[in-house]
Amino acid sequence: MTDTSLTDLSWDDFDEHRDPRPVENQFDAVVERAVSRRGFLGGALAFGSGAAVFGSGLLSSTSMSQAATAKFNFAPVDVATDFEIHVPAGFKSEVLVRWGDALWSDAEGAYSAETGVSLDVSDKVFGENTDGMELFEVDGREVIAVNSEYVNPKINLPAASEGMAKSADEVALLKNLQGVTVMEIANDGQGYKVVVDSPYNRRITHETEMTIGGPLAGHDLVKTKADPTGTKVRGTMNNCGSGKTLWGTYLTCEENFNGYFGATGEMPEGEGYIRYGIGGQGRYAYEIFDPRYDISNEPNEPHRHGFITEIDPSDPTSTPVKRTALGRFKHENAEMVHASDGRIVVYLGDDERGEYLYRYVSTNSWTEGASPEGLLDDGTLYVAKFNDDLSGEWLPLTPQTTGMDAAEILAFTRMAASAAGGTTMDRPEWVAVNPLRAEAYVALTNNKNRGVKPNAGGDDTAPNGPNPRDTNNYGQIVRWRPTGENHAADSFAWDLYVMAGNPTVYDNAYGGSDNVNDGNMFNSPDGMAFSSDGLLWIQTDGNYKNEGDFAGMGNNQMLVGDPETGEIIRFMTVPYGAEVTGLCWSLDKTVAFVGVQHPGGSWPDGAGKPRSSVVSVWREDGAAFG
Repeated sequence: MTDTSLTDLSWDDFDEHRDPRPVENQFDAVVERAVSRRGFLGGALAFGSGAAVFGSGLLSSTSMSQAATAKFNFAPVDVATDFEIHVPAGFKSEVLVRWGDALWSDAEGAYSAETGVSLDVSDKVFGENTDGMELFEVDGREVIAVNSEYVNPKINLPAASEGMAKSADEVALLKNLQGVTVMEIANDGQGYKVVVDSPYNRRITHETEMTIGGPLAGHDLVKTKADPTGTKVRGTMNNCGSGKTLWGTYLTCEENFNGYFGATGEMPEGEGYIRYGIGGQGRYAYEIFDPRYDISNEPNEPHRHGFITEIDPSDPTSTPVKRTALGRFKHENAEMVHASDGRIVVYLGDDERGEYLYRYVSTNSWTEGASPEGLLDDGTLYVAKFNDDLSGEWLPLTPQTTGMDAAEILAFTRMAASAAGGTTMDRPEWVAVNPLRAEAYVALTNNKNRGVKPNAGGDDTAPNGPNPRDTNNYGQIVRWRPTGENHAADSFAWDLYVMAGNPTVYDNAYGGSDNVNDGNMFNSPDGMAFSSDGLLWIQTDGNYKNEGDFAGMGNNQMLVGDPETGEIIRFMTVPYGAEVTGLCWSLDKTVAFVGVQHPGGSWPDGAGKPRSSVVSVWREDGAAFG
């Protein structure tokens, strides 16, 4: 009997429901930390005025709540609790594309407000629950690639199914509405629209054929009955954050892949299943109707997912490639940068409580215009170690440092990071690299288990330097600067850019850093991206109930921060119930494209089902964002 309530849980709660962690552990004796805002980090600052200082007077509530600075050039918006989009005065927004909108003319009118989308056209429409996205120039056209992270079965399936697939056809429908959409968009003079029937339009689903690339290709760990060669795989799933390579391809990131697998019979043995939360009943009942997702039938199939998948948006006939050298875990995004020594660096976060921040460094250098062949297949993975003195180092994941062989390191990267001694983090979400200086930022969205219980591998989750609060429900943003301004260097200096919190409820560390006040407070930073002018855009995926510890924060929002001053102001709020996901800009930088995932009510149509969407935002005077 399947548990139909599973689809109502968040992915984090689903994991803990299926594989609860013990509460009784060595951290029960952690002393309550009554840390005042003054001296929170002992007054130690790595980067001067931009750091998040407690009680320093750096940015007072009065100065922070005043209207726009010259750099921001807009007045911040207020919190909202309604079912609308709000942007600053002088800006406009409109929906670019919604779940169910046709990509080809033979799917026009496929969406029904009562029934959603039928199976026969489900791979010809824009998918559900948009997330990370990137825009590309292809032959002078604008092509955008957008993730569809997951589906809401109660919206997509017939009411009689009660939110859980009851047939192979219903599973096929859910598969088709997830994955990636590649589509051409164009400004027709009245705003951006999807170019229906564009030769670049493409849907990539849980059934799309792909290649396993890198060191794990052909390894016994990824061989299955359906693919005894271990070189071919179907589907990319739970596509969360994204990335863009320097050579113009799309990186889509597989996050909560574990939830798609279940066991109808005996569970295979192995620590890897436990660490990755694989087993029991799957979230969507795939395993009941497709033996590929039944680990009692195909124990290696989960080892073929949880990777970064590279897609060429310029060629709809190309085969996506899973880049196994970048490790297997719950990938949030993939931030690529060209290191000063010529090598390719990719920063990667593992979005689970108490997991790790990673970096991949290519073995070979690259120059613009050269072939990227092998750059994402031949390199070294590192895990971040943050020291309390605001220094840090990248620990290589090698057989010598982990006691694991090279293939095991890539297939079970979490265990390798634990063995190497990385720093457990408060759910590493997006990483963003400043285009104007050698520094990077990671959003640590929250961690209710910090100082309460260990991670899935039993690792220490006591408060530490970049994760200093017990039961952290607000989150923070950590930044680091690599030694010698070289992102491939093995050491760095770090500080806290901002500690989210609620200063109207708390006057201690849970009130947030001094650049948080009653006019800009937020919780659970998630997505991040830099505009070309060096401003940091911050998106939230947190508690929108606007009560208790979260009173005054309202709906989820997108803020913008100045790395130089530490100032942060609110740019946008999304409808009640929604998360802000994904951000990219038009080629001329005059239009921002922003994702709105799992909205409440009947947004944006005003009637019928709620529809996740991508919206376009622009200045009425036509000026560029940065």
